[in-house]
Amino acid sequence: MGRDDKKAWKENYFMRIGTLFEQYPKCFLVGVDNVGSKQMQEIRQVMRGHGEILMGKNTMIRKAIREQVKQEAPGKLLPHIVGNVGFVFTNEDLGEIRKKLLENKRGAPAKAGALAPCDVTLPPQNTGMGPEKTSFFQALQIPTKITRGTIEILNEVHLIKTGDKVGASEAALLNMLSIQPFSYGLAVQQVYDNGAIYSPEVLDVTTEELLARFQQGVNNVAAVSLEIGYPTKASIPHSVVNAFKNLLAVAAETDVEFKEAEKLKEYLKDPSKFAAAVSAVAPKAGGSSAAAPAAEAKKQVEKEESEEEDDFVGGLFD
Repeated sequence: MGRDDKKAWKENYFMRIGTLFEQYPKCFLVGVDNVGSKQMQEIRQVMRGHGEILMGKNTMIRKAIREQVKQEAPGKLLPHIVGNVGFVFTNEDLGEIRKKLLENKRGAPAKAGALAPCDVTLPPQNTGMGPEKTSFFQALQIPTKITRGTIEILNEVHLIKTGDKVGASEAALLNMLSIQPFSYGLAVQQVYDNGAIYSPEVLDVTTEELLARFQQGVNNVAAVSLEIGYPTKASIPHSVVNAFKNLLAVAAETDVEFKEAEKLKEYLKDPSKFAAAVSAVAPKAGGSSAAAPAAEAKKQVEKEESEEEDDFVGGLFD
């Protein structure tokens, strides 16, 4: 490629970045470590019609964002453009696009010196390897025994922890066992959504979790407002209910009457009505146990009436 061709290619590349940020309000900043060219080609095919993938040198991407992107918001991505990264632009739901990227991970063998993206555990098993390979297991302090001329792992072994460097012995052992413990693909590092930048973990939050957290916040606001006596939209319904309870209490102890207190006063004047209401509901619950509350209420009413009669035994002149 000549100097003029290279210059034209850079200009087109810069213009393309500016166009993509104008055309797509959302994108992922993705890490592409350990992703081969064939796998990248497969991912591009999957994303066709759903978005566009842009790769390039970090210095060129930063320069293009500063010079070609008219909006200020994409500039927030500059501190995160570090390492082997790229962009996935889309107009569709970010959660669905992230699922597509995760589905296109490929298994990979453990390489010496690489950082482990996940834990690696070996279960108890017969490896099928001959006794001459015992030194590998001894070097890693893995308890084994020889069974019918083959090496058998006795206990479950936590071979590699997440974030640890893979040693040469661990890599050799996993390769001999034909185990590909890791999987690689486009790893979402940051999410850009209409000027906002946030962690991809936010996409894991469901609508139900958001509603539950919002409800918890409303409950906390209502509790604080009621405690300090400062009315808010969250506490007003509780204040109204509490005030209504106080009104019913006043009506029950005095001659004050209003429509909402009529039923309460009827129950106070004739408790047997309450027992009748309970007995009417009890059969719906089914069984003899459901009738127990009604019977208990009836006994209580009879007891109260009996006590009232006992108070007047002997007449007025005794």
